[in-house]
Amino acid sequence: VQLQAFGGGLVQAGGSLRLSCVASGRTFDSYTVGWFRQAPGKERDFVAAIKFRSRHTYSVESVKGRFTATRDNAKNAVYLQMNSLRPDDTAVYYCAASSSVIQSAIASQTAYGYWGQGTLVTVSS
Repeated sequence: VQLQAFGGGLVQAGGSLRLSCVASGRTFDSYTVGWFRQAPGKERDFVAAIKFRSRHTYSVESVKGRFTATRDNAKNAVYLQMNSLRPDDTAVYYCAASSSVIQSAIASQTAYGYWGQGTLVTVSS
């Protein structure tokens, strides 16, 4: 499966962006999709994930209440709605997919076998 992430851009603090992750090659219906981000000079970290069938979502504490992962089966797409953005949200955001990740490993990069190319989100103060 090939993933394409897009929707990043420059936004002022307090603003919103919606990232999209679209899959091609096969359907998303049995995959868990995760969002990760890599800030300048830092390691790539888990942000959020959504199980495609159950729609159950997971997210790190720093984005709870601000970021929401959703999906659209018909469009083979997953979205990350980001509200109340802060300068420390600035990063390249990646989507990743896994057909077999278990809940305890959902935040682990190694659990995901398919990755998109990343989209840059810059939040100005």
